[in-house]
Amino acid sequence: MTMTRESILEALKKITDPLGGGDIVSAGIVRALDVEGDTVRFVLEIDPAKAETYGPVRDAAEAAARLAGASSVSAVLTAHSAKAPPDLKPARKPAPKGPQKVPGVDRIIAIASGKGGVGKSTVAANLACALVAEGRRVGLLDADVYGPSQPRMLGVSGRPASPDGKTILPLRNHGVTMMSIGLMVKEGQAVVWRGPMLMGALQQMLMQVQWGALDVLIVDLPPGTGDVHLTLAQKVHVDGAIVVSTPQDVALLDARKGIDMFGQLKVPVLGLIENMSTHICSNCGHEEHIFGHGGVKAEAERLGVPLLAEIPLHLDIRVAADGGVPVVVSHPESAQSGVFRKLARDLVAQGLA
Repeated sequence: MTMTRESILEALKKITDPLGGGDIVSAGIVRALDVEGDTVRFVLEIDPAKAETYGPVRDAAEAAARLAGASSVSAVLTAHSAKAPPDLKPARKPAPKGPQKVPGVDRIIAIASGKGGVGKSTVAANLACALVAEGRRVGLLDADVYGPSQPRMLGVSGRPASPDGKTILPLRNHGVTMMSIGLMVKEGQAVVWRGPMLMGALQQMLMQVQWGALDVLIVDLPPGTGDVHLTLAQKVHVDGAIVVSTPQDVALLDARKGIDMFGQLKVPVLGLIENMSTHICSNCGHEEHIFGHGGVKAEAERLGVPLLAEIPLHLDIRVAADGGVPVVVSHPESAQSGVFRKLARDLVAQGLA
């Protein structure tokens, strides 16, 4: 039987992660797997403090690869800080024509908004964590290149490593595998790029990042409509988009443009989310609709798509996001967390995540 990347992955799935209990492939430890002829190379990404524990795991993984047909196996134990970060430059080789599947990723869901400031990134971070809580293997790509906020929201710092100068090893926190342009530049440094640089960086973050085996990859898009949205839809297969808006008319005007854009790009709109839907005073309990109410629901009915969630305006959501621990993780039993958990459960039940 011819040795393939898939056959090696199947062999490595028989190796148990000593700390997680599952197999090392599902745990996302196996990175940068390369099969060339009868030679196999891969990285086992671990906590550097656990190197002694994973020494026997590396030996077992090498043996498993040999049993699967490899005559030469190179397995390296590494960590995020062990290598210098890769340089995000436009890929010189022409990309294949037509949307491609991202290796190892079952589904891609884009989170979009017509305008900034409606809480799109907050929704993306909390939805990712909620899907993890539902047992899904989740990745989050922060494609908001001009305003990357996911490193702060997910409490991720440091720079991604590259064991070979080509493959990028993403970072991970709260069970979410994450990559962001914000990890590749200094904090506070502006990303001043034209379209070709944007497209090249996005393609690399999609195709050269070792995402591992994921049930769903959440893509946090920039607000509005532009190069990033077009590149994403043209280069990879996007299973659907979720559009986030606040209830007021000004936000809905821009949300409609985003929905129309996805129609032109032939990306299904899975539904709308009304963020900052209502506010309950923490002192007196009075409920008020600061930005209006029901506008997104009416728009969803007009378009014939579901209203997926109505998320309240609540201090805990903001504080949790600023602190790097989304409210789904920091306040798992709260009503605010419950909205995101229900959204995640609904998406899983419909086979969308």
